[in-house]
Amino acid sequence: MPDGTPVGIIPIADAISRAEGYGLDLVEVAPGADPPVCRIMNYGKFKYEKSKKQKEAKKKQHVMHLKEIKLHPKTDDHDFNFKLDHARKFLLKGDRVKATVVFRGREITRPEFGKEMLVRIDEGLADLATIEVSAKMEGRNMMSIYVPDKAKVKEVQRKLDLDKKREEIEGDDDEERKDIEDADDIGGGDYDGGNGFDDAGDADNDGNIALGNAD
Repeated sequence: MPDGTPVGIIPIADAISRAEGYGLDLVEVAPGADPPVCRIMNYGKFKYEKSKKQKEAKKKQHVMHLKEIKLHPKTDDHDFNFKLDHARKFLLKGDRVKATVVFRGREITRPEFGKEMLVRIDEGLADLATIEVSAKMEGRNMMSIYVPDKAKVKEVQRKLDLDKKREEIEGDDDEERKDIEDADDIGGGDYDGGNGFDDAGDADNDGNIALGNAD
């Protein structure tokens, strides 16, 4: 039935007739069952909703890309940390990372220098990833591949979010302290501005004041 109420086992001709009577379609939903299971429905609407759900599910899925960072055996600390930071960001986004050490000229005769560079990368990414390929020669290059570890990434992201929230709170506190200091600068001190009043609002004559609108 259109409302999903089961009817039971009936002849195909009868089922088709019922579907036509409702102005709907008879759709086989479980062809492998014995007997096959069919439903009376609007097939066009059914296909549209199914396609819509598939598209929404696809949007939620993250396509894992392979990102690459390139180094050299003599890469200095500044450049190394810059490349490492990029690798960490890639992993936090759910992408795999390929770290490639490029040997130039006679550097290829000292592959251990490339290995040392990749070991440093291993250590710098240990809290986010697992090593898929470890220090493997690829032509004149040496490379390692890292895969994000979901549990590790989740924990690091949690800590980053906490640090960000803490910084926001501290920033609000600093702003509040600044406002208080500015207020103290404006109103602080016992100063007689020459109008016969001090900061307490007392007159110099009899201690009474009159409040009114300024002209």
